[in-house]
Formats: sequence, structure tokens, C-alpha cells
Amino acid sequence: MEPTTTIRSFIEDYIRKQGYTLQYFADLSGVNAGTLSAIIKGTRPIAMAQLDLITQGMNLEEGYFYETYGAECFVESAPHWRRLEPFLQRCAELDKLDCIQRVIQQVTDDRSYISELFEMAEGMLERGQQKAARMLYECVAECEKYQHSERLALCQYRIFTLSLGQNQHDNLRAAVHFEPFINRLDEERQLDAIKDLANTYASLRYWEKVFNLAEELDQKTKILQSYTKKKIEKSDRLTAYPLFVYRAYSNLLKSSACEKQGRYEEALVYTELYAKLPKVSGLDEEDQLFIDKFAGWAEANTYLYKLMMGDHTVLPAYIEFIEKNEEEILPAIINILEAANKFDRNIDDILYKFSDRINSEINCLKGYTEQMKNEVYAAFLLERSLYHLNRYEYQEGLKQLIHCLRESVRFNNQTDIIHCISLYEKYKNMGTTEIEHQYKIIMMEVQKAYEKKENILYNLA
Repeated sequence: MEPTTTIRSFIEDYIRKQGYTLQYFADLSGVNAGTLSAIIKGTRPIAMAQLDLITQGMNLEEGYFYETYGAECFVESAPHWRRLEPFLQRCAELDKLDCIQRVIQQVTDDRSYISELFEMAEGMLERGQQKAARMLYECVAECEKYQHSERLALCQYRIFTLSLGQNQHDNLRAAVHFEPFINRLDEERQLDAIKDLANTYASLRYWEKVFNLAEELDQKTKILQSYTKKKIEKSDRLTAYPLFVYRAYSNLLKSSACEKQGRYEEALVYTELYAKLPKVSGLDEEDQLFIDKFAGWAEANTYLYKLMMGDHTVLPAYIEFIEKNEEEILPAIINILEAANKFDRNIDDILYKFSDRINSEINCLKGYTEQMKNEVYAAFLLERSLYHLNRYEYQEGLKQLIHCLRESVRFNNQTDIIHCISLYEKYKNMGTTEIEHQYKIIMMEVQKAYEKKENILYNLA
């Protein structure tokens, strides 16, 4: 279709070339003949529903005319929300993001539909149309007049969560960009925002940052609890979880941050705090679910911290715990591997016992965000590689190391990339020709990625 061809002329040409009467095509498409005639003459605009019926009647793919429709209705003429809303929604349903981008750039010049676009983005997010929703949030954020408005902050929060993915460098950039907007959010939404930001920094291993955010989460939750005497029903609250969960989670974050920095005794103190949840009046099923979750995490982490302090008497109890809680198998095995590497312990029997369930757990990793899944998987590969290398099982150790390096490159996890490279250089003389070949291929990919990045920066200069 030529760029200058209008939808009306295309319909008219199609009917003529097919040898149809107007009434026949009206019956074929399901659009009233009088309406069809008015559309072709240009005396009546085409509604989205009518456009879809006409497209179907011509046996064309869904959305065939959307690019032209967007130009005719919203770029070349003044847009009307009554027509714009269904157009954007249909584009989102068909994943025609280019059409959305072109139109919203045009219609927001006068900022007439900012409120409507924001509400539409919220609806798209609820329906799982994340890419389209993000485009609308970015448009609203760019056009928001008041820089301290709650709507702008909420847009930035949505953009932040929608930006998180497998690339750790991009995740860091998204976190740094969003952080200044937290205090502009509603007090309740701040709790979820801090939690999500802390989780992101945890995946990036910024442990001091995680600890500070956990402290902020604790303080803000205390303030909310101080003037929220009555329990807020799930249907009325803005937070994703009951308030008591955030205080418990803040202590869980603190204990994790301490553990990662080798401060195991301090980690135990915070573990005891979230193990002893405050009494919640009028417990419901949701409350009990979280109470049980934190109790389980407290038990597992108590075993872990004691194990990392050299107390190997807790290992049988730890094994018994993870046998009853299969979702904890992979994180627990990582912890046991780390302790074995630290204290030079043989855990071959444990690895053999859980081998099938480890592989199964790797494939699902329930209850983790995408960033945390990547973090857990990389940690497992690295600790297992170290375990085999420490036991002079060089072929298996290097095989696991190459796997870890490949995954770290895929996630752009620079810390693990550096660790893997340093370990490979230490043990490369123990490897096979095939392992060396795989390593060189990965390094070529890394070099290409950095050259591409440098070229982009040069072009922008």
C-alpha cells in the first residue's frame, strides 16, 4: 500500500477490483451498507470496530490499516479521545507498539490527554500489556507539568519495575533513576517501592545500600502502623501485603545484607527479630501464610548462619528442613556449597542425594524475581565450580565455570564475569582443548559487546 493511499480509497479500490456491489461487501464485512457508503465518501469517520470488520472482510491480517489509521485520525487531524482510546487499546492487544509510539508523541503536544493516558496505562498493566503500558507511562512522565506530583512519581515507579530484566547494568541504571521519586509517592506505596528497590540492589550486591533501604522501610512502616490502629482490609489497602510483613521483611533484608558481608552474628540478631512477629489481631488466611513463610525463612537462615560460623552440627537439621521444604533446596545447596568451600568439607553425598531435585528447582525457582533468579543460578554455578576445583576435580570444575561465565555474560553480571575469568586464568592449564575453545568463544562475544557499546557512545558524542 502506497503511503499516500487513504483507507477510504483502499476500500473503494478493493470493492471495484473484486467486482463486489456495496451491499455484497457490507454483508461480507458486517458493516451497514449506508455506513460503508458514508465512510467511502468521507462524510463519516471510521470507528475502530468498523475498521476491524472491514479488514476481516478483505481477508487481511488484524491491524493491517492501523499505521495509516493512526496517521489519518491522530497526526494529520485533531485527535478525539473517544477514537484514540480504542485505537491505543487495540494496538496494545496486537502488540503494535510502533503505532502507539507515533501517535502518543503527536497527541501529547498539548498535554490534553495526560490523565486519560495514565489511567489507560494502569489498565494495560493490569491486563499484562506491559510494553504498551510502559510507553504510556514514559509519555505521561515526560509531559507531567508538576515535577513533584504523585502521578509523576507513580509513573516513575511503574517504569522502574517494568524496566527490570536480565541485564544488571540496565537494572542499576533504572534503580538510580527511580530512587529520588520514592518520597513523592503515597506513604503506603512507598513501602512497596522501597522493597522493590532493595531487592534490585540485593541482586546487584550493593549490601550497604540494601541495609540502609531496609532501615528506611522499617521506619516508614513503624510510622504507618502508629496511626493505623485498625487493620486495613485487603480490598482497601494500597500496599501489596499487610503492614506487619514490611517490618519483618526489613529485618530479613538486614540479616541478608549482614550475612553477605560475613557479619553472621549480627545476621542472627535480625533473624530473631523477624522470627518473632508481633501479634496480629484478627488473623486471616493471608496473615497466616506470611507468618509461616517468615518462620520457615528464620529456621533456614539460622541453620545457615551457624553453618557459616563453623558450627557443622546444624547440618543434619538443615538437611531435614530442606527435605520438607523443597522450594528451599537450591538456595540451601548454594549455602552448603559455600560453607564446604570455606571450611574444606566433603559434601558429595548431599549433592548426590539432591541432584534430581536441584535440576528441577533450577528450572522453576518459585518465589523469585527475574533478577534474583539470575543471581541464584549464577551463585549455584560458581559455588559448585569452586567446590570441584578445590577438590582437584578440574574438568568438572572448569565445565561448571564456563557455564557460569556464559550465564554471567548473558545477564551482564560484571562481578561474576570478573570472578569467572580470574578463576579460569588460575586453572586454565588443567582444562581440555574443548574448554579452552568454549572460553575463547565467550570472550569473543564479550569483546563484540564492548565494541558495540563503544561505537554507540562514539556515535552519540
